[in-house]
Amino acid sequence: MFRDVSSCNTYNYGDALYWDARYIQEGGSFDWYQRYSALRPFVRKYFPISSRVLMVGCGNAVMSEDMVKDGYEDIMNIDISSVAIDMMRKKHEYIPQLKYMQMDVRDMSFFPDGSFGGVLDKARPAFEKREGGSSSTRSYLEPIPTTDKGLLPADFVLEDPDSHFIYVCKKLGETELSKAPNYPLTADVL
Repeated sequence: MFRDVSSCNTYNYGDALYWDARYIQEGGSFDWYQRYSALRPFVRKYFPISSRVLMVGCGNAVMSEDMVKDGYEDIMNIDISSVAIDMMRKKHEYIPQLKYMQMDVRDMSFFPDGSFGGVLDKARPAFEKREGGSSSTRSYLEPIPTTDKGLLPADFVLEDPDSHFIYVCKKLGETELSKAPNYPLTADVL
């Protein structure tokens, strides 16, 4: 039996039962943060329509469907909720460009390296104070300072947990990769 979603808080976001209960109770579709139309310029810039796209935490959003209408040909949608995946498989069974799989993104061992040309994850970054770190908050209106290695400071904490960011990670080609700086990961970097 599913538990009552109203008793769940944001700390249950990694719990499949939380999401199963939420999708059963709420029904309908819901796009977190933005609809595809608002994100389209960014998506089209960094994800060619021929790319195989991984949509992380697809839920019951219509973003993947809108991307197919915009010309995208291969979108693998994953979610921790079996309820969401079952609903979306049934809803889109006649759209071959959309595939659905119930899985936890924290274990991607099912897919070999290089399986996707791009990954879309609409989740928000963590906002809690890191263990052992100081609490250094930043407003979402201020630029986010990075270290000289392009990383967020170890003690960075979002002031507002509902702040939204668009992170773009681009896979480098061989030529670009050979020119990119190489920073070893050490305990003080992590």
